[in-house]
Amino acid sequence: MRLRNVKNMDEIFTQATHYVEDAKKYCGKVETLFPKKQPLHIEIGMGKGDFIIQMAQLHPEINFIGIEKFDKVLARALPKIPDALSNLKIYKLDAREIASYFQKEVDKIYLNFSDPWPKARQAKHRLTSPFFLEQYDQIFKGDAVIEMKTDNVALFLYSLEILSQHGYSFSNLSLDYHKLMDLPKVMSEYEKKFTEKGIPICYVTATSKKKRGG
Repeated sequence: MRLRNVKNMDEIFTQATHYVEDAKKYCGKVETLFPKKQPLHIEIGMGKGDFIIQMAQLHPEINFIGIEKFDKVLARALPKIPDALSNLKIYKLDAREIASYFQKEVDKIYLNFSDPWPKARQAKHRLTSPFFLEQYDQIFKGDAVIEMKTDNVALFLYSLEILSQHGYSFSNLSLDYHKLMDLPKVMSEYEKKFTEKGIPICYVTATSKKKRGG
């Protein structure tokens, strides 16, 4: 993915009140970043932020953290966040290191249109690979809940298999979730684009009640 340069990127990060510059130091005490102690939901790979911003606006009773590893993408997301939105923070980190940033503090993870890494040798990079599920085991506070959306059917089927092997059960499973009219449809920029093109969106809520490791 080629990313365009963003003008005044350093200034954007300096002035962004929602951006947590040294996020790792809050591991184990993430709640101190927010005015209220509330359930914590995180989005891994937040992109330009449309989904996580809307969710924070709709759910003031939940604290949210958006995670993205690319500076240039974050620089496009940060200016969109209203100053008064107090239940949203933004981290810059590589998801492979996520267990160093949270310590049994997360209630739910959102995976929206993650990179499918389509080649077999790339499977370890998928955000639902066994490696990543083991990292998530370390950050969930109690029951593990992962909400996933993707336009990539192969990634979706792979994810269902690996999640099942890891002890997850499924609800609201669909290969075209926009037909499930009772589900809220807060959309990321990718979902809007794919939906406009008539591309079906796969969706699942995966839950594991097994005892967390560590």
